[in-house]
Amino acid sequence: MAEQLTFELAPEPAPTFANFVAGPNAEACEALVRFAAALLPETGVLVWGAPGAGKSHLLQAMSAAAAGAGRPVRHCARAADVSDALPEARALVTVDDVDSADAAAQGRLFTLFNALAATGGQLAVAASVPPARLPLREDLRTRLGWGLVYEVVPLADEAKPAALATFARQRGFRLGDDAIAYLLGHGRRDMASLVRSVIALDAHSLAHKRPITVPLIRAWLQREMPL
Repeated sequence: MAEQLTFELAPEPAPTFANFVAGPNAEACEALVRFAAALLPETGVLVWGAPGAGKSHLLQAMSAAAAGAGRPVRHCARAADVSDALPEARALVTVDDVDSADAAAQGRLFTLFNALAATGGQLAVAASVPPARLPLREDLRTRLGWGLVYEVVPLADEAKPAALATFARQRGFRLGDDAIAYLLGHGRRDMASLVRSVIALDAHSLAHKRPITVPLIRAWLQREMPL
């Protein structure tokens, strides 16, 4: 079967904690894993940070982990998607881009938070700024700041080689320094794209029973890019 992968457009895997390169966010990731498993008492958790830092990935990873643990899960890709429907007991609700909530969405979020607190559920939200700077009504902003708050920090360029090597090692293969340098020099440098490329290259190398080397990557690029 002909491969349909390309270096730049490798299929994006479903966001999980396993395919998130934590880097300086290791403490936050550990807490979010426990939060998704309902092992923490707080009703809410808020992650904030710059675009591309991985906030959306972490929210979806929490949803996947909670669903895997048998919890009811509701994921909202934006604040406007928050429903009036009350959540089930012990549910995890994740809401991305919470700082974009209009007045109606803010009202639904306030009701949702109180309902979750009353039924043993939890709310995880992502924002671009910390709670004190959220452009939300005071009672909602206060509640979102009651729980856990973590800044998600983008991985610095100088830390990416070690992070990619660790990620590959966790997946059971070795990614050499020269291969990492080639990836960094010939593709997108954001971690989401780099991780996606490493996962795709791992599948490619297994299919052809060859280690991931610069010649393998170069040959793959030369063959796939015309597609």
